[in-house]
Amino acid sequence: MSEVYDIIVVGGGPAGLAAGIYGSRSRLKTVIIQKGRPGGQAATTEELENYPGFPRGTTGPGLMEAMANHAESFGTEIIKEEVVDLELDGEIKVARTKSGKEYKSKIIIFAPGAAPRTLNIKGEQELRGKGVSYCATCDADFFEELDVIVIGNGDAAVEEAMYLTKFAETVTIIVIHDEGILDCNKVSAEKAFANPKIKWVWNSVLEEIKGDGIVESVVLKNIKTGELSEMETNGVFFFVGTVPKTEMLKGKVDLNETGHIITNDRMETSIPGVYAAGDARVKYLRQVITAASDGAIAAFAAEKYLAEEGGFKEQVLNAPKPVMVAFWAPQIEASIAAVSELEKIVDQLGGSVKLVKMDTYRNEKVAKRYGVEEIPSVVFFNNGEVVAKVSGSISRDVIMNQLNSLINK
Repeated sequence: MSEVYDIIVVGGGPAGLAAGIYGSRSRLKTVIIQKGRPGGQAATTEELENYPGFPRGTTGPGLMEAMANHAESFGTEIIKEEVVDLELDGEIKVARTKSGKEYKSKIIIFAPGAAPRTLNIKGEQELRGKGVSYCATCDADFFEELDVIVIGNGDAAVEEAMYLTKFAETVTIIVIHDEGILDCNKVSAEKAFANPKIKWVWNSVLEEIKGDGIVESVVLKNIKTGELSEMETNGVFFFVGTVPKTEMLKGKVDLNETGHIITNDRMETSIPGVYAAGDARVKYLRQVITAASDGAIAAFAAEKYLAEEGGFKEQVLNAPKPVMVAFWAPQIEASIAAVSELEKIVDQLGGSVKLVKMDTYRNEKVAKRYGVEEIPSVVFFNNGEVVAKVSGSISRDVIMNQLNSLINK
């Protein structure tokens, strides 16, 4: 049989790496499958000034390398492969890669991140990699002592523009808003306004990118006057948001209208045993720190899920004799009394029936799966199948009638 992991993490950005750390540290056999080098978008961000513990900032590549080493130190396996399809139904999940390999696991944590958004402006695709870029860290050194423009005015755009000034002669930011209005945080805005290499074009959008084999100029449109103007430049950097890499999940888990994965606060998707973390899921803030938090929560929740499922399977579904599962809660006195009565009944029957007690707080998923809405409840199993359920007022006579029916079958 092929190897079965406890956790497969799809994606090796900060969310995936954090999931790897928490999964492996919980003694779960964990593998991260990542298309390229670990780190995701964070590995292309040269300066990180808001990651806790680094008051003077750190580099994205440096932090991601440290996280990858941390995961591997706990035993996480990191495989360089591209996952192209997922089989999520059933107890064992399957991840299929571009090379044709299959990886199997009990849990999938999907953390593919997001890709830079394109605007499909005339000339954008034709000149991509020939002066058009979406990554300052990757390409800034190609534009040393040259002039470039930046499209976008959010945190990423302004921070990457600042980084570009270390190489380029001038960096012109094209802003759709009135003069002085930016979408980025105030600290970054103040730094950018004070940088002598940064220039500004306000109330404008990019209309076209021109060039014969390489970027030579752009056409800008003033949104107030409608006037078009041409500006010479050597490079165009786009920072206008991202698109989640969730194409392979369409029809498999619940997504919202933008393609982001819908999860609860435990990072659980609509499929049991499948979790999502990082920029690909629906969330308020997409930053390295929140991605890492997502990954940690997903792996922690997965460990609890495996423990709960494994325990229930062993104690109940694989039991060789009839089983009464008593769902109780310590704060509900009636459920405590019911469990006590059930224990007496089991003793009286001399071991022909098994009693399993389940605190609904600790076994929420099992309770939900079997439709337990009232405490106390008793669910009767035989050969792994539900044969009866009693809820609310549980009398000795009712229980004995159900057990006699079971035992005499």
